[in-house]
Amino acid sequence: MSSTSPSSEPTTAPIGERIGRVAGTWFPLVVLVAGAIAIAVPQVFLPLGPWINVLLGVIMLGMGLTLQPVDFAVIAKKPKAFVIGVVAQYVVMPLAAIGLATLFQLPPALLVGVVLVGSAPGGTSSNVMVYLAKGDTALSVAMTTASTLLAPVLTPLLVLWLAGSYLPVDAWALFQSIILIVLLPVIAGVVLRLLLPKVVAAVLPWLPLVSVTGITLVVLAVVAGSAATILSVGLLVALVVILHNGVGYGLGFLAAKSVGLDTSAQRAVAIEVGMQNSGLAAGLARTHFSPEAALPAAIFSVWHNVSGALLASFWSRRPPKDAVADDAPEAVVS
Repeated sequence: MSSTSPSSEPTTAPIGERIGRVAGTWFPLVVLVAGAIAIAVPQVFLPLGPWINVLLGVIMLGMGLTLQPVDFAVIAKKPKAFVIGVVAQYVVMPLAAIGLATLFQLPPALLVGVVLVGSAPGGTSSNVMVYLAKGDTALSVAMTTASTLLAPVLTPLLVLWLAGSYLPVDAWALFQSIILIVLLPVIAGVVLRLLLPKVVAAVLPWLPLVSVTGITLVVLAVVAGSAATILSVGLLVALVVILHNGVGYGLGFLAAKSVGLDTSAQRAVAIEVGMQNSGLAAGLARTHFSPEAALPAAIFSVWHNVSGALLASFWSRRPPKDAVADDAPEAVVS
């Protein structure tokens, strides 16, 4: 996925592109403030609850609009890196989720929520973080797309396996929801880009703003529905979320390093594994379990963008020796 490099002069860039960059840059702070407001006045945002899945569908449509056949060329060029990244995504994060939730003795609803986050596909904001970290952006995009397309099958099965003994899990209902929320919108986006390339090209610069707005509304809705729980067990859940995210970065990096991937690929795999589509997890938790189960996803949605930005900033000052010039990704923040 390529677009105008961030080094371009902002005064000459189209207004949509400039607004999109600002939205992406300030996204962690925007979501953090939104969460605080939702805790302070939850009743204002409770009506957003029924719209969570619709908002997620819009975000995933945006992801589909950014995809092109060239984005998958990296699979043929770096099959080992691609496989390691996708396998780690669906092994490290789900197992870390159940391990941490059990270790900290979370109640069933919160345990399921953590497992849902761990079993979700990669978050598309990871593509931006990998780019900023001077990692392999093409590899990151391919891994995000693959894990998203695998989600309708793997996410329900993992949740059933890991959390089914704590709460009833309807894997078939989860499968149907993910098809509607994720797969169909992504496919629609790809088709629209093929049929209406000029229209989509005009829309692309605005997608980060649309995505930031969408996920902010999702966080407002989820946090508002879980405000009472946040005030009682929020710190414990936040600790689990921070550890979960950190384990993902660490084990993702070690998995890539252990098989001899180059430095840029190691960074891509680490960030890709550590960052989840927490918006999807929140939507599934609220639809199939309870507002309380959506709490870990709401906190993760804020934290992984903050931690991802910090990690990207650290790595950006240490260019890998094998770095290759890369364009900024047309990623959708989630």
